[in-house]
Amino acid sequence: MQIKSHKKISGARRLLLATLLIAGAARAEVIAIVNVNVIPMTSETVVPAQTVIIRDDRIDSIGPVETLRAPEAAVVVDGTDRFLMPGFVEMHAHVTSTAPEEVERLLKLFLANGVTTIRGMLGRPSHLQLREDLAEGRLLGPRLITSGPSLNGNSVDGPENGARMVREQHAAGYDFVKIHPGLSADEFNAIADQANALGMPFAGHVPVSVGVEGALGKGIATIDHLDGYMAALLPAHSDPSGGYGGFFGVMLADEADVSRLDALVEATVAAGVANVPTESLFEQLVNAIPAEDLASRPESRFVSESTVAGWVRAKRDTVSERGFDAEVAELAIDIRRQLIRRMHEAGAELLLGSDAPQIFQVPGFSLHHELELLVAAGLSPYEALATGTTAPARFFGFGSGTVEVGAPADLVLLDASPLEDIANSRRIHGVVAAGRWASNGQLINALE
Repeated sequence: MQIKSHKKISGARRLLLATLLIAGAARAEVIAIVNVNVIPMTSETVVPAQTVIIRDDRIDSIGPVETLRAPEAAVVVDGTDRFLMPGFVEMHAHVTSTAPEEVERLLKLFLANGVTTIRGMLGRPSHLQLREDLAEGRLLGPRLITSGPSLNGNSVDGPENGARMVREQHAAGYDFVKIHPGLSADEFNAIADQANALGMPFAGHVPVSVGVEGALGKGIATIDHLDGYMAALLPAHSDPSGGYGGFFGVMLADEADVSRLDALVEATVAAGVANVPTESLFEQLVNAIPAEDLASRPESRFVSESTVAGWVRAKRDTVSERGFDAEVAELAIDIRRQLIRRMHEAGAELLLGSDAPQIFQVPGFSLHHELELLVAAGLSPYEALATGTTAPARFFGFGSGTVEVGAPADLVLLDASPLEDIANSRRIHGVVAAGRWASNGQLINALE
């Protein structure tokens, strides 16, 4: 993603705003959010008229506004008629630049949208230091969980080489291994075996050479994009590697046997494998909405014109590609939504992710499109919110995802309840990241 250029006259003002924002947040050791409606995410409920006290990076106390007073030294945030819930986790993000100003802008885009943790799906050595800077509060931004550089058909040269790369990434301190397409079955199995031996998760794409069942059998941590599922729905006589499959098998939909869905879902549940659908990425690329309409959404102003133009070309190229059929694409969308709904109903873990900042996926903003599509697939607003709060907390085991005493202070304050309408997840008043408060207005002003 290229950052949208700004006139030089505004550069000093933006730098000042960003500096004051970070410095002010760093000094705020105690925060009191007063008279707020709490969505604890421990159950589908709203606890009205509460005061929430945050000390350092933890929720210190919660109680009725009439009895729990804000400490004298606290930064006081008015929660009247607002709703406090856990911050969102973006489970499929990319930190696409090494330029410090672009990285900081990307981080603010996430924060401005209530995203307090990101899983970086295409890591590089500089991300190890970035992860530390964020954890130690030297940078204001979401918590970063990062893969190493991806293992794929171009980067891996044989099974032994793949296993060695896993050992090197483990020794370097990356959080997990990213799987990209092109690996042979022997390469994938060697990578998986080495990762499992080291206790290092591996996640991402499903190589055609092993298919969904092979990936499930090896204990892949997450399958992203529902990769491989459409091919797995093909009748036994079909060859999923032959012909034009299109973007994540979109053009295989008219051959898919939906009666196989339940067995595929059961296998996913039995394997304990989570899915990150990134449905917004898929649907926006292949649906009937004109590329120009997607490009004209308000959030496009936060990325460069050349980036948006590239996204428009990508969609035009996809829907005009030989073999693409709009009716089959709509069928693929319906099948994917059925798969999402049935996975949820069967107890297979779904995790919120949008593949920002890929095509039409403006960081932070794209996660709210994803929430809306999960609801369109059949989840309730509460269930959709859980995929980006309590579910990632279980997945990572880092103990957040709820608003309760002792939980990490990764929170988002909304101007309306997302339980009533999932679109209200966009109505962000401010965010607390690692115990540091920043208003949405401050963040947006630093980005404009």
